[in-house]
Amino acid sequence: MELDDFQKSLLKHTEDFRKILSTPSGDWSVKGFIDVAKNIYTISVDTKVVSKIIELMMFPVLQKFSKENGLEMHFCTEQNHYPDVTFITKDKKKIALDLKSTYRKNHDVVSGFTLGAFTGYFRFRDSKKNITFPYKEYVKHYILGIIYTQQEELIDENKVYTIDDLENILSVVKDFDFIVQEKYRIAKDRPGSGNTKNMGSCVKINELWDGTGPFSTLGVKIFDDYWMNYMTLDMSRNAKLKKPPYSNLKEYLKYRNIKNI
Repeated sequence: MELDDFQKSLLKHTEDFRKILSTPSGDWSVKGFIDVAKNIYTISVDTKVVSKIIELMMFPVLQKFSKENGLEMHFCTEQNHYPDVTFITKDKKKIALDLKSTYRKNHDVVSGFTLGAFTGYFRFRDSKKNITFPYKEYVKHYILGIIYTQQEELIDENKVYTIDDLENILSVVKDFDFIVQEKYRIAKDRPGSGNTKNMGSCVKINELWDGTGPFSTLGVKIFDDYWMNYMTLDMSRNAKLKKPPYSNLKEYLKYRNIKNI
């Protein structure tokens, strides 16, 4: 399979992903956790819990995709290691695929993805720490993004159900859509939420669909340079600087004396 065909080939499995995750009405097919006594406990609306279950459900389709396209496939063996899946082509080129999910805020905007660290292995590209293979060995870095809608009705997380109640249990999420884009094409120029040193993504759904984030016209080399040298305020203080050399793409282009494309 040609590298340029990876995105197109994976998107062909969109309906396979949807069938695994959804009921015919569009609700999430997962209703809760079941114990040996056949009690069902509803799933928390916690996005981390939802994301992890979705990721596990999608792996069989990724295995099917890998087999159909003659790819060697390696799952991430450690929690919080990058990427979730490594594909190796017949000519031994490595492709990274990270699974990310987010919820719609409205028709046009989502909460956003976190696209991985901009420190550690991202900067030290020979490093084997927290990554399946050194970053420099990957020729492409893709995001498989899952977008869903959170259930509007209030769900009682303390209620315990039985198998007989299964069809009456509300799903915590519904209405799945999927994107496949190279990471740099949907990255924004600011970190993701929280204090973690992770890259943030675009939040406009049309930009995610089309891969038209701020780095999309500048290219992956500028994306790499931007994030390899990006500093938070604390990082600049530790480097004995008064402030970071830049904090957004406009300042970066001026700092590097690059004319915007």
